[in-house]
Amino acid sequence: MKLSLTASGTLDIESNIVSLRYARPVVNGQIVEGAAEVLQDDKAGLVVRYTGLALGQGALVVEAHPEAETGCAWLRYWVEGLDPQLTLDSFGLQFGALENLRAYLRSGYFSWDGSAYVVPEALADFEPDEARPEVGYALTQLLPRFGAGSLTLGFDRHERFQHTFTYHTRQCPVALTILTLWDRKERHGLARCESERLMVFEHAEVEAALGEWARRVAEAASVPPRLCQPPITGWCSWYNLYTYIDEAVILDHLRGAAAVVQRAELPLRVFQIDDGFTPEMGDWLEVKPQFPRGMKPLLADIRAAGFVPGLWIAPFMVGNRSHLYRDHPEWVVRDRRTGGPLIQMEQAGEYRWHKRSEEYYILDTTHPEAFEYLRWVFRTWRHDWGCGYFKTDFMQFGSEHGPDRAVWHTPGLTRIEIWRRTASMIRDEIGDALWVGCGCPLWAAVGLVDGVRVAGDVGVAWTGGLSPQSLLRDLANRNFANHILWQSDPDSVLLRERFHSLTEAEVRSLAIYAGMSGGVLMTGDALDELPPDRLRLLKLILGQARATCRFPLLEQSALIYETWVTDGHPQTNHRQPRPADPVLVQVRCPTERETTSGDERESAAVFLFNTGQYPAQRTYPLALLGLAGPQHVFDWTLNQAWPSAVDRISVILPPHDGRLLFLNREAIIEQPLNLP
Repeated sequence: MKLSLTASGTLDIESNIVSLRYARPVVNGQIVEGAAEVLQDDKAGLVVRYTGLALGQGALVVEAHPEAETGCAWLRYWVEGLDPQLTLDSFGLQFGALENLRAYLRSGYFSWDGSAYVVPEALADFEPDEARPEVGYALTQLLPRFGAGSLTLGFDRHERFQHTFTYHTRQCPVALTILTLWDRKERHGLARCESERLMVFEHAEVEAALGEWARRVAEAASVPPRLCQPPITGWCSWYNLYTYIDEAVILDHLRGAAAVVQRAELPLRVFQIDDGFTPEMGDWLEVKPQFPRGMKPLLADIRAAGFVPGLWIAPFMVGNRSHLYRDHPEWVVRDRRTGGPLIQMEQAGEYRWHKRSEEYYILDTTHPEAFEYLRWVFRTWRHDWGCGYFKTDFMQFGSEHGPDRAVWHTPGLTRIEIWRRTASMIRDEIGDALWVGCGCPLWAAVGLVDGVRVAGDVGVAWTGGLSPQSLLRDLANRNFANHILWQSDPDSVLLRERFHSLTEAEVRSLAIYAGMSGGVLMTGDALDELPPDRLRLLKLILGQARATCRFPLLEQSALIYETWVTDGHPQTNHRQPRPADPVLVQVRCPTERETTSGDERESAAVFLFNTGQYPAQRTYPLALLGLAGPQHVFDWTLNQAWPSAVDRISVILPPHDGRLLFLNREAIIEQPLNLP
């Protein structure tokens, strides 16, 4: 990789993988046309100063330094000398041309907005008004059309700013704009407004390169990542009971779970009560009449049964019919467009979570009284009620809007500074309790949460709005951060026999897929109602949650888009994304503890999951999966050992079905060690 300047003074990043050319400054979304002055150009790096009419008497400066010992280049940019009256929303660079680009990673910002590899040419027939998957956050990755490897670009710190990567796919070649969102942050006394450092590095692999970025983020974080072991496992009332809960129902499920955990020796740590015990969002110290003793005695019962007691909360949500909003309407974020409360969500139909509110607002945690109220809630839940596990939901409420839309009580902070200040307070109040963020900013949460939901809600059908489709895409593309920045939470695993439309193969395969990730693992089903084969499956996936897996063929998961057809007519404004290769490949190698235990029967695990609607035949050389051959194979799915050692795996996969294989180099294994 080489950093160079063109004759006109624009910065180029030249790479044998993908090159980025013709960088120009961007301020408040507009390219700055003007002069470029080279301040430094030597082996130590480049420094270029850009001036132009949009900057007034100020300038945007780009500093780039290669690190020969790491193979990484660092870029930083800043604006200086700006008119104090200038409103500063964002600044950065636009690379006018990406050369040899096949696909890019659009990395979503929080749990539910997805991450996927996008092929720009697959967007060619999109209508002019169709939304395109062009904007990502924090990092991106470029895959070459010809050649192997990847080029990764990502910022090292995420505690002050949101960073965006916007691809301009309507032009050829594709352009890329990289911005730091300043959000009108207070500039008084600042000589310059500076971005975080942007890392750029080549790598021979794809997922491993993303893992390298995650490790660098962990090293740069002001608070080290919380990497608790063992992984968080347990029971959660959602996805089975939903909001239809009361004390008697919870106690009934608690008794059943405690009996099964003891009898089957299941390593389930947490028993969590989800949404349904509070009357309205925001009234977090009130409890519905269905819980006559309140939450403190119930959480004590959970602890006495041998579990860590957990509760659900959405700390930034305020319902319009809550007592909180009635008594303190000044505690919510205002909408600059309307002057009224900023409406983040509406639930005006039949389904309202058993609550009356039709609108949901954002708690303004820059208001001192609102901030202290939320502090008191978490202090009460932790130290009075005895909550030891917190599932905080809709966490993106506090960070989706900048000052162009949101009016906060205290101006001058970025959206991320507001969010991080609130989240830091939560961690201070809950101490060493377990914490999983749902709907959570992925990178601003580093060092504060123990786990992060990495996909949308998992429902009871294979397709639809609440289905595993988000999980199938997003878990793979976010797996690289698991056990480096936090634990990945793939959401609840469905195990019950009835009251869903999933097939036996879909239930089994989805459970193994989640378990292979080695992160958070929760289920909401009544454990004492599960048949023996489902308990065996649960014990299997809990046993697999000892180490994170790899997705060695991640680069094959780029999306293509199909038009929906309604009544025989294609709907070009509604696209159904699907991966170019529907077969997902997960590889889990033994942990260091297992490989040094002296038992040579410890096995690698390979899971092959056909997410498509047609049968698929696949053959994978072991070397392609990062495994040495030959190896002996035990097929857990079919409960049989292969007759001889192999140096490649060849299988036929039915639709929506998978094969879990255990591989061992030493001997044929009738049943892998420690597996049910």
